[in-house]
Amino acid sequence: MKKITLVASTIALVLSCGAMAKIPADQVARLGADLTPLGAEKAGNADGSIPAWDGGIKTPPAGYKVGDHHQDPFSGDKVLYTITKANLDQYKALLSPGQIRLFESYPDSYKMNVYQTRRTASFPQYVYDATKKIAPNAELVEGGNGIVNAAIGIPFPVPQNGLEAIWNHLLRYRGVAASRNGGQVAPTASGDFVTIGFDEQIMFKYSAPDATVDALQKENILFRFKQAVTTPARLAGTALLVHETMDQIKTPRQAWTYNTGQRRVRRAPNVAYDAPGTASDGLRTTDDFDMFNGSPNRYDWKLVGKQELLIPYNSYKLHSDTVKYADLIKPGHINPEYVRWEKHRVWKVEATLKQGTSHVYGKRVFFIDEDSWQIHVADLYDNRGELYRVAVAHGLNYYEVPTHWSTLEVYHDLNTRRYLAIGLDNEDKMYDFGVKLTDNDFTPAALRREGTR
Repeated sequence: MKKITLVASTIALVLSCGAMAKIPADQVARLGADLTPLGAEKAGNADGSIPAWDGGIKTPPAGYKVGDHHQDPFSGDKVLYTITKANLDQYKALLSPGQIRLFESYPDSYKMNVYQTRRTASFPQYVYDATKKIAPNAELVEGGNGIVNAAIGIPFPVPQNGLEAIWNHLLRYRGVAASRNGGQVAPTASGDFVTIGFDEQIMFKYSAPDATVDALQKENILFRFKQAVTTPARLAGTALLVHETMDQIKTPRQAWTYNTGQRRVRRAPNVAYDAPGTASDGLRTTDDFDMFNGSPNRYDWKLVGKQELLIPYNSYKLHSDTVKYADLIKPGHINPEYVRWEKHRVWKVEATLKQGTSHVYGKRVFFIDEDSWQIHVADLYDNRGELYRVAVAHGLNYYEVPTHWSTLEVYHDLNTRRYLAIGLDNEDKMYDFGVKLTDNDFTPAALRREGTR
């Protein structure tokens, strides 16, 4: 058993319906003191292998200009050690059960190159200010399926239960708007793949600098998302529109799809939970996207505590435009030579399927980076209690924003021995975080135009 730390006896492990307790004032006072502005432990660990947080990346590297792929500020770092199946036993305490299974599934090719830990996560000052402002009053309602008294910042920087921690992931700052092109692949067991291209736009209403508690609660929208398939030709034009709500009991997620064969927009109430993800070859669920999204109401949530874990971080080498998809995509897993693993502190959150509900995952275990609230690893179990899938988010600091967000998400299906890689952008133009978007860009009419252009 890994040693789980920092779990107070007062933490509510399984939540019932009704409003959730607010964060005590003495805990809010710690923000910016012994805790970072978003609630992580500012200090390093006892042996120094995790350093103190000093603000993360504050400015882009010299020579970077907006629109470039993000150059690696740490290209000179050397591998500290490499984990293989042969020496796995020495490092199991730093790995999740799912990570360990990947070594067992691919003993001859899977490995982890572990580098110096660099706590690079950083965010705008207004996000830090908003976090301290809303922390005393933010509340979960409707059994944890809605949130009130929150805008812009992390609502629960000192989480008291699993639902608060997962809402921190759902509401973490990823910029105000973004336009991104890229693709996903679902390689065969032999490594053959076809790239499915996407054109995506997203507008984070919750994160806008002028967002207010009252306006967000009245509109009940967290973000708007639009996605169109661009390649291959047989799928091109298929499009999806999502309006994500703050209170999913009051107003459930609203979704629409455009089908090129029918040439019409249809409401899509099933774009949620365990419905298969877009063009995913059945290798992920809809609520796997971004490691977890949507309503949490089918699970009981438990905050287990905090631990040290090896997670993919500062993944600039993986993100580079000098790397081709064929270099990355290999049989069984992506090429481990391009992956940077670091030791970080993470929150461990367990989600157990409620009686009377259904989902292909009977249990989900999430490992959430304390500095950014990004889920970096998820172990996903079937309804027999067996490991089913392992999801991994490869993160970096988009320093022109700034924000820590994934550049690639990989979903390993342990039964089929296949995987899905989402977010490939090495051969495409870089995300545009400065794009100007309005609500009119996220209407059913706009979706129709997206699909037919």
